[in-house]
Amino acid sequence: MSPNNSPKAFLATDDTLPGSHNASACPFDFACPGCHSPLQSMAPDELTCPEDGQVYPKIDGIWRLLRPGRSVDFEQFIREYEIVRSQEGRGSQDREYYRALPFADLSGRLARDWKIRARSYQALIDQLLEPLELLWDRPMKILDVGAGNCWLSNRLSQRGHLVASVDLLTNSSDGLGCHIFYPTRFTPVQAEFDCLPFREVQADLVVFNASFHYSTRYETTLREAQRVLRPDGQLVILDTPIYHGANSGRQMVREREQQFSERYGFPSNALPSENYLTHDRLKELGESVGIEWQIAVPNYGLGWTLDRLKARLRARREPAAFLLLIGRFASEL
Repeated sequence: MSPNNSPKAFLATDDTLPGSHNASACPFDFACPGCHSPLQSMAPDELTCPEDGQVYPKIDGIWRLLRPGRSVDFEQFIREYEIVRSQEGRGSQDREYYRALPFADLSGRLARDWKIRARSYQALIDQLLEPLELLWDRPMKILDVGAGNCWLSNRLSQRGHLVASVDLLTNSSDGLGCHIFYPTRFTPVQAEFDCLPFREVQADLVVFNASFHYSTRYETTLREAQRVLRPDGQLVILDTPIYHGANSGRQMVREREQQFSERYGFPSNALPSENYLTHDRLKELGESVGIEWQIAVPNYGLGWTLDRLKARLRARREPAAFLLLIGRFASEL
């Protein structure tokens, strides 16, 4: 599969480039993660809340926009997550490794995983991004939520869009610090899903990039996405495990926690995340939050189908599906 990156070249001017060192030139309007008051730029690498005087700095090119005290709350989760990811062989010091993602894993360690991510990304391009590019004929403001090593932010920026990469991790092997490896410019932001540090009604797309299942309160996370979306904006859930039956999801979580405990010495459940979706849960979320879902099935190929059948027989449970979920809020229809 060949990458499809730039059918339309949207050009950003120098004063609107993501990742600019000048806060006033950033294409995103920041808000206090606590009270949502517009943040003020008092210095090139500092933002201040006018209500409580809290200062939020930019460090190593990353805006640190967690609420006071939240770094401590996430400390165990981040530490354990980084241990797992490192042991899995993720990351590299070769910039070409990152630039090739998701279409090639130059390390060869997780090629199957990245093949799945590449197919999901292609579905996102084909099913949503290209139609919107043709319809709107302008750069979009996109939040890449759960950005990880920023591969999606890089790809979307290559297409000329204005992107903010949102994640908790800031390391330079698997977190926001990887922004240094890319030729494109975007805005790395350390923040949490339920307290997005952006002013309301500005994003065209909010993409949960293999991350929505880490939410501890799906309804809260979706309402926060709605707050920052434009009236015609849409949200995307990409590469979150989905089951028909909740029992299969619960069994998957138990299996994973047991495997992690045996291999790493901890179950990696520091956050009470929901961990997966079911079709019934999607319907419930649609009704309670007011979302109309469009579901697309990426083409993962025959090998993926056979692997799923083998997994069902081996684990004696339904294997996860990874669907492309596109949501529009009822007030935006």
